[in-house]
Amino acid sequence: MAAPPTRGLVKAKKYDWKDSNLALFGSDTEKSIKKESAQTEAAWKGAGLKPGLQVWRINKFKVEHWPKEDYGSFFNGDSYIILNTYKKPDSKSEELLYDVHFWIGQYSTQDEYGTAAYKTVELDHLLDDKPVQHREVMDYESDLFKTYFAVITKMEGGADTGFRHVGPKNYTPRLLQFKGAKKNVTLRERPLNKHVLDSSDVFILDLGLKIFQWNGETANKDEKTKAMQHLQKLKGIRGKATSQVLESARVGPDHQFMKALADDPLDEEDFAVGVDNSKPALFRLKNTDKLYFTKEAEGTLPKSKLDSSDVFILDNTKELYVWVGKGADTTEKRNAFSYAHKYLQDTPHPFIPITCLNEGHEKPEFFKALS
Repeated sequence: MAAPPTRGLVKAKKYDWKDSNLALFGSDTEKSIKKESAQTEAAWKGAGLKPGLQVWRINKFKVEHWPKEDYGSFFNGDSYIILNTYKKPDSKSEELLYDVHFWIGQYSTQDEYGTAAYKTVELDHLLDDKPVQHREVMDYESDLFKTYFAVITKMEGGADTGFRHVGPKNYTPRLLQFKGAKKNVTLRERPLNKHVLDSSDVFILDLGLKIFQWNGETANKDEKTKAMQHLQKLKGIRGKATSQVLESARVGPDHQFMKALADDPLDEEDFAVGVDNSKPALFRLKNTDKLYFTKEAEGTLPKSKLDSSDVFILDNTKELYVWVGKGADTTEKRNAFSYAHKYLQDTPHPFIPITCLNEGHEKPEFFKALS
């Protein structure tokens, strides 16, 4: 069993979007990424040839295959590319369709998520510009992204620390939180601290040879079920490990579970929740010898505002859509994602998912935001 890598004593810096080279994504800089160069990328061999999910991790500017047994598991210090290949439901057509996502970990470096963005464009070129492109930020994943995995596991560490395979006696303790409902239960590693315990969720304290499942008083059955499945999986790997299921109301301060957790105050960032009172808005990106980015509507977003000759950016405050009209010129297309990214930096919701759509290939969710 792989123990979670750590980033050392210095806590890594969270997203720093103002320095992000993602601002170049989709701009004139990316035009140098052609289908020819994509065909030389060894990691893309077999990409998108048949229906199914494929995942890659970025490691030192390189694209590496992510093991299938680890699909759904992500390190918060890394960036990943996820390709979903599928056929249109209820259709006799054999045409393959694609959604390609790049996922940015909380402590992923600028180089890593910049490379993920560029390589996403490269993969898009390889597949003849057919994929719908998405940006996913850790803890702000789109509903579509969540459907790919039974459980999304978010672990501490990253590629630069590598994997450390150790026996259960030398195992580094981990506290895992199970949060969500139905198919959207997320597993996330949390600090070994009493203050992260939440009575509405389920936690697993993994001590190697002893594993505890702590059920919060108001935790739902889906969280409990997913936690139990994970606990049994761990025991199957360890062989001799024992386990115990605890009800939170019956766990006193002298219990082994509580003694294994620190009681130190957590950083304010662990509790910070911003207030977002912004309204849905629609913007136009238009090129007339110079690029103009203008607000077309706010609050109520009329579908009639869309114009095939330009690019539009629709922000419903939960997800942002880049809509590329059939008649949009090359400059507008190349800079669309860049403008969307820079626009979000100045909103109360900078991490929401971004989805790029071409006119005529819209997702139903896009039209739900329009009147």
